[in-house]
Amino acid sequence: MWTALYVASIVAVNWMFTAIAPWSTPLGDLYLANVVVGFVFVLRDYAQREIGHSVLFATAVAGVLTWYMVDPAIAVASITAFVLSETADWGVYSFLRRPLSQRILYSSLIAVPLDTFAFQYLAGYLTPAAFATEIASKALGVLLVWYLLRLRDRKLALTA
Repeated sequence: MWTALYVASIVAVNWMFTAIAPWSTPLGDLYLANVVVGFVFVLRDYAQREIGHSVLFATAVAGVLTWYMVDPAIAVASITAFVLSETADWGVYSFLRRPLSQRILYSSLIAVPLDTFAFQYLAGYLTPAAFATEIASKALGVLLVWYLLRLRDRKLALTA
């Protein structure tokens, strides 16, 4: 279930970049997709728990769907950004011997800015407003999941 949501969210956010006009701000254009994209990173972490390292295959499927359903240029930017950030995320998430909540937090500290910069630069959407908003959106999603997982970890520790 998480993997299907992850793939669908990538395609949906990529579609939003092309289908919904940006807002002009003093710091450059801002897209609705910059605001909601944070949940893609949350879904990625749950998809990775569901299917392990095959999450990279799921990302590739989302790229192919984006290519045909949205725009080939957006697909190339998306796949490139995800490969870079997923590689960084995978390394931290997979090899850090910490509780899940900490692995998600630490891996996102590296993967989020890398993904954001790479995608926005390659897609031609990089503005200070878009970059800052997207980082904040992703950080909010990651912090929410981190907090919920910490609560779960503490509850499990109390019952053990």
